[in-house]
Amino acid sequence: MSEQLDPQTAIGHVHLKVSDLDRAVKFYTEVLGFDLVMKLNAGAAFLSVGGYHHHLGLNTWESAGGTPPPAGSTGLYHFAILLPTRKELARTLKRLIDHNWPIDGAADHGVSEAIYFRDPDENGIEIYRDRPRDQWPLDGNGALAMYSRALDFDSLMKELEV
Repeated sequence: MSEQLDPQTAIGHVHLKVSDLDRAVKFYTEVLGFDLVMKLNAGAAFLSVGGYHHHLGLNTWESAGGTPPPAGSTGLYHFAILLPTRKELARTLKRLIDHNWPIDGAADHGVSEAIYFRDPDENGIEIYRDRPRDQWPLDGNGALAMYSRALDFDSLMKELEV
């Protein structure tokens, strides 16, 4: 059996190939709320939240004017952005709605609530919030019992009223 990673390990950042850098930066800053940290003339931009050096790298080095990968091909299915609270999930959903951004799906997984959509280059994105671990659903043997149920949008949006 191979040795496992330390449980404190986290995945740091994502770099995406995009076809139009300005369009991608506009989406990630205006629709999702990232901050532009730096833009390079060589066709790259770095974005973050909270002053981090970058959570997201965007570049056109090999993809300027390109098209998304065809259906049925390998590649990134989606990347996930973990939001700290249910209210922040509601705020992000409201920005998507305010920008008339299409949503592919949404689900309550028991351990988390998630919303799925695509960026302008068809990269899949999941925004989600985790429930506290003591609220995660367990089966009769104490094992994790995740599920996929409809996300309660009305309840989620009520977070903005508080």
